[in-house]
Amino acid sequence: LLREKISLRSSISQIEESVDELSSEKDSLTKQKEEMAQALEELRKRKEESEARIVEFKGLLDKFKAFIDTGKLKIKIIDGRMVIVLSSDVLFSSGSKVLSANGKKAIFEVTGILSKIENRKFQIEGHTDSDRLRVIGQTNWDLAADRAINVLNTMIKAGMPENKISAASFGDSRPIVPNDSNANKAQNRRIEIVVVPDLSLLPGYEELKKLADNTNKSDTRK
Repeated sequence: LLREKISLRSSISQIEESVDELSSEKDSLTKQKEEMAQALEELRKRKEESEARIVEFKGLLDKFKAFIDTGKLKIKIIDGRMVIVLSSDVLFSSGSKVLSANGKKAIFEVTGILSKIENRKFQIEGHTDSDRLRVIGQTNWDLAADRAINVLNTMIKAGMPENKISAASFGDSRPIVPNDSNANKAQNRRIEIVVVPDLSLLPGYEELKKLADNTNKSDTRK
């Protein structure tokens, strides 16, 4: 009886260990299942966002087809952003920051389309070639800024809400081709209207927001 009792205790101990192992495996499998479900959900969101961006880009191409066909503008993806590219030579006289009559007309036409796009903001970016200005005290940064701001003001006059638009200057710091010929310099003289990405749609946005909020709170307590 004593031997049987000892044997039973040993069996019970082994069974308890097996139960603990199975329980641990179950917890591990449950965690893996949750992680896989989360990964699949993120993939689903990425797929939906990717498809939405493609649809939006195609829609933009369709809206501006007439302008693209006549060579007034181009639509590109630059640094992951949708960008409407207009040649400065179409909008401004050489070295001038004042929109030409044809330039104003083009901006009004473009604004008529962009202002109807909901839930999107736009940034007007001015770019120049590498040639230095002849005006003393003026740089390509100044010229690009003045041109971007004048385009912005014209877009506001054409009906673009002020809270949907901003302006920036890049001077000659972001050429799209080398400034080694007149044809290339003409390409680098441009106004880009950027469709500003909505960061709230990106995966991980909520985590980034929490991190930023926590950082700001810790700075406040110092």
